Amino acid sequence: MKRVIGLFLVTLFTAFLAMAQETPRIGIVLMHGKAGRPEGVIHELAMSLEARGFLLANLEMPWSSRRDYDVDVAAGEKQVVDALSDLRKRGAAKVFVAGHSQGGLFALNLGGKLPVDGIVAIAPGGNVASPAFRQNLGESVARARELVTAGKGSDRQRFLDYEGTRGLTNVVTTAANYLSWFDPEGAMNQMRAIRALDAKTPVLFIVPTYDTPGLLRVKQAMFDALPRNPSTKLYEPDATHLRAPSASREEIARWIAEVAGR
Repeated sequence: MKRVIGLFLVTLFTAFLAMAQETPRIGIVLMHGKAGRPEGVIHELAMSLEARGFLLANLEMPWSSRRDYDVDVAAGEKQVVDALSDLRKRGAAKVFVAGHSQGGLFALNLGGKLPVDGIVAIAPGGNVASPAFRQNLGESVARARELVTAGKGSDRQRFLDYEGTRGLTNVVTTAANYLSWFDPEGAMNQMRAIRALDAKTPVLFIVPTYDTPGLLRVKQAMFDALPRNPSTKLYEPDATHLRAPSASREEIARWIAEVAGR
């Protein structure tokens, strides 16, 4: 009897391993918001995703509080490309790019450039083409453009950054780096990023009910501008801008698993 039970358990375990190997692994690149860090606001979401078995790359991006835009947009994009490549090497058959606030906007920008299975934009913000950015940063952008035109793009200078809840802050970086991030017609132009998305790439567009007033005003227009895809969804958790990643963790995991399974 013991031999029969032993053989049954071995067979059951072998079958379980086979099923596990057949289940496609899901990889997620996760990006924090402006002046944030991987261990900050998005940490709870990152821990939750890893606990569910997702392969995760929780990146520190050029707009973190430690990096201060130390590279240009192209280098920031390459950082994500390299992370996606690493996730695939680790066994990810499906890959997603997710980000909070400025990371959410950058995720939308990448969605139109990279072959990914889906985008999660959590309270996306930092649209450099908005009236508030143009008004507050116009002088800094013009100065950076003049330096680049004069062949001084590698000169490190003090420029301004802007965030609705914090106002103006200082940025010390090269003129070329600064201009690549803050050019109103560049990668961080939110409507341009959305319009460049491939309709085959679904988006989970998250806007919390207590988001900043400016982001709430453009919520519907931004969502309506997304290319039509049956898996694209607007999710509105009962949370503030900073609590949106944690408040959305269940829906993010559910949506990614659902999209990956299609």
